[in-house]
Amino acid sequence: MDVQLNFINNSNDVNNSDVIIFQKNEATDFDELSVAWMVIKYCGFGDNHPFTFPMSMTVGASDSYGNPTPQLEAEFGKLYSMQLTTSGDRLVAAGNGTSAKAVQVRNDLMKGVINASIYKSGKLLATKTSITRDRPAVFEFKPTIWIGVASQIMQGEVMNSAITYNINTELSLLGIASADIVMTGGGPGPNSTPFSFTLDNVVMA
Repeated sequence: MDVQLNFINNSNDVNNSDVIIFQKNEATDFDELSVAWMVIKYCGFGDNHPFTFPMSMTVGASDSYGNPTPQLEAEFGKLYSMQLTTSGDRLVAAGNGTSAKAVQVRNDLMKGVINASIYKSGKLLATKTSITRDRPAVFEFKPTIWIGVASQIMQGEVMNSAITYNINTELSLLGIASADIVMTGGGPGPNSTPFSFTLDNVVMA
């Protein structure tokens, strides 16, 4: 079930800060770089920004010749395989994976590396590059989002570890149908406080 969210800026921000929303791939090590799934820009004091966070996702891949595949509906517990067919390289569903909690994409081409990506609402959520033959990319996500403030980040961009290290608010969406995400804090001068993000007006599914 999709979650209807509404970002509300009740902060004292004076820098036109960008609000970054992303998920972390739980199947990888600490150094995995996350993708800016959504960037909210120029949302002024008292303004709001409604958006939908879908539970569904799609998976896509590209080969070493620069050919992206169509996106397939992705399911946790399933394996997807990049294979050479009579019509070229294709991403196909290949049954169950080795983990019920993960989406796996395996490179079954005879030569070359592939990149694999997960999307939500058509926007890039996570990516793994240079996957060699017979190796799987593994994607696993909790029903949570990470949210924080940064600058000069483009939607769909892979963020460096310094940025994600400073974004430490994790909001659980488990069982939620809709909610407001309220940003407070910030401000100029020595009396400014850190930005804070809380869920308000929560409606459970």
